[in-house]
Amino acid sequence: MKKTIQRTLLAAAVAGFTMGAHAQEVTLKVHHFLPALAPIHQKMLGPWCEKLAKESNNKLKCQIYPAMQLGGTPPQLFDQARDGVADIVWTVPGYSAGRFPVTEVFELPFMMTNAEATSRAFWEFQTTHNAAEFKDVKPLAFHVHGPGNIYSNKKPIKEMADFKGMKMRAPTRQTNKLLASLGATPVGMPLPQVTEAISKGVIDGAMTPYEVVQSTKMHEITKFTSETDPKFNAIYTTAFIVAMNKAKYDSLPADLKKVIDANSGAEFSAWMGKVQAEADGPGKKVMQDHGNPIYVVPVAELEKWKKTSDAIDDEWAADVSKKGHDGKKLLQAARDLIKKHTK
Repeated sequence: MKKTIQRTLLAAAVAGFTMGAHAQEVTLKVHHFLPALAPIHQKMLGPWCEKLAKESNNKLKCQIYPAMQLGGTPPQLFDQARDGVADIVWTVPGYSAGRFPVTEVFELPFMMTNAEATSRAFWEFQTTHNAAEFKDVKPLAFHVHGPGNIYSNKKPIKEMADFKGMKMRAPTRQTNKLLASLGATPVGMPLPQVTEAISKGVIDGAMTPYEVVQSTKMHEITKFTSETDPKFNAIYTTAFIVAMNKAKYDSLPADLKKVIDANSGAEFSAWMGKVQAEADGPGKKVMQDHGNPIYVVPVAELEKWKKTSDAIDDEWAADVSKKGHDGKKLLQAARDLIKKHTK
């Protein structure tokens, strides 16, 4: 009888230990809007999740859902992180036009030097000057992509006059304003809609980086590519966030919080920007292999474009000042941080 009781107690202890061990294992639902073949899935979120698993001894795992597999639309991703539909999302705050006005400073024309440095500056700016816009989630990274390019069907874009009469897609409010200032008719839309819109003639072209050429089939649906001289700041970039549900983070045991903390912040942001920009190379090669001509807009022409679009900076500063911020001070802070981190 005594041995039976001992065996029962031992079995209960083992079961309790096993249940305790399993209780420490967490699978995070990670949601984004691009296909599984896109660099953000394969080269960025995937390796990052593998790092979380390795450093947590497989206690912290991810289930990544690409292409909006958890439902909803790209503009709804931020709220999915806030509300717990997903544990972590990767998205474009600018898809919700006007909702994150201070963040838009990094999407102003000709702000970006390179993606790694600008992403590092972006994280520092957000945590120092703009934490309030993202108080409803736990930000893990803020980053930008490599230089944006211009893809078109009717004619190549070589000078400002070529924009006239062109219906062009832009990802965010500030890039819409940029296109309008250059003479195009801007059409804002999330990236997943671009391929169909160009194919059906709804728009004549789009602004995107080389990185998404394969996932958008840009080499097949457009004829001409214009990239900007790398000696000049990029014509535009897009701001991204990796955001985590606050309640999910708070529910984690201390050791798993430590793993998340060690793999978020300035270094993670800079790495995201760097890896995303590195994916531009393969995308450009696809365009070249397909035979699409690529025109490099020279610095002298870009100076004209910048001068024409400079008023957008002033307009942004005035808009955020009306919301209680010091717009000019924030604009200068963003520029200073980009300069600080650009080597």
